[in-house]
Amino acid sequence: MLAIAWLLRIFSYLFHFVLSLALLALGCVAVLSGAQNLKLDVVPWHGRELNHFLLLAGLVGVLSVILSMTGKFPYLFPLWSLAVVVMLVRGVFLSPAFTFTGPDQFKNALWLAAGALAAFAGSLTVFRRRERSPGPSRP
Repeated sequence: MLAIAWLLRIFSYLFHFVLSLALLALGCVAVLSGAQNLKLDVVPWHGRELNHFLLLAGLVGVLSVILSMTGKFPYLFPLWSLAVVVMLVRGVFLSPAFTFTGPDQFKNALWLAAGALAAFAGSLTVFRRRERSPGPSRP
């Protein structure tokens, strides 16, 4: 059982680190190019607000992964993971603005949602109590 939790946590770190870097890169390109017409149907923001949201989300994501991996503040990571799942499900499956062009796009969205859910489950492993290794007993 510990091996599964460890694998889920590693997957979660990788998933969210790559996602956060992608958001950060997209936000940097949008801000540096001066794009005001950027539109993603998955999120409710458009234009300049979307550019700043992408930058902020990327920074928060990278920061939450790093803080969790180092053990400095691991409790931000599950909150970030939950926010990703909520935004993804809301934006892709519950928003009338987003439509699928075919069954392949729907399958890809399902895989992405399944990955986000698995990453969220992996992020919850930060709440597990670390077992101390048995050391010498004190008299």
